[in-house]
Amino acid sequence: MNASIPVTRATDHGTARLMPDVDRERAWLLTVDGAPQSYVDLDEPAYLEFEYARRLGHALDTVAEAGRALDVVHLGGGALTLPRYVAATRPGSRQDVVDADRGLLELVTEWLPLPADSGVSLHAADARAWLEAAPDDRADVLIADVFGGSRVPAHLTTLDYVRTAGRVLRPDGVYLANLADAAPFGFLRSQLATVSAVFEEVALIAEPAVLRGRRFGNAVVVASHRPFDTAALARRTAADAFPARVEHGAAVREFTGPARPVAEADAVPSPVPPGGSFGIG
Repeated sequence: MNASIPVTRATDHGTARLMPDVDRERAWLLTVDGAPQSYVDLDEPAYLEFEYARRLGHALDTVAEAGRALDVVHLGGGALTLPRYVAATRPGSRQDVVDADRGLLELVTEWLPLPADSGVSLHAADARAWLEAAPDDRADVLIADVFGGSRVPAHLTTLDYVRTAGRVLRPDGVYLANLADAAPFGFLRSQLATVSAVFEEVALIAEPAVLRGRRFGNAVVVASHRPFDTAALARRTAADAFPARVEHGAAVREFTGPARPVAEADAVPSPVPPGGSFGIG
């Protein structure tokens, strides 16, 4: 294969494009229908380029002592950035990656293969259907990073879905979700209400400009039945090249306001990003 030439392929749910990074050898950007999905550096799998991925990485770094192997379920695969990160930073971890786009998984593993000892199992399936069939207490961490195009699908926003995620997690497990919204935050507030109905401890990681309603952007939700180290998480996110704020406790409850958990009949996808928010020209 010629590592300097972009690769474009029609997959099950869109047009995927892998583009090499001219500044980093063996690093690639994945887009689907023009929207950036993942960035991978095959020589440095612990390197995270995207802001939201870095915040998920900080959360993964603080959910357990450094280097401890974890059982992780990833809903949404992309270019397998976070599974590679966990394999590199927590050797011996067992990971399941669930993505509805079989063609995308095949493209990624063909051009950006996983190491033979990665401990990553791939499943071409709908995320919720796979989760509903999964056994109880399967995972230490469950990461929801599923976007249909640039929107979180409606069936992955409901109270029943989050309860299912809670069942698959172990009692001390941690739920992580990558979401996107803008002021007045109707979607994000409803998601916080939904997650808070299942988990006692909930934190929100986002750039201050997003939380102040100045622009559309990603927000990462961290949830668990047990307290987690929000101070360590806040230090890591504040010191990042793309600083973010961690809200938890009363601040999350205040931000959520009167929003209610999402019932199946009321579920809607996340908002359409404004033109240019996530696209690549």
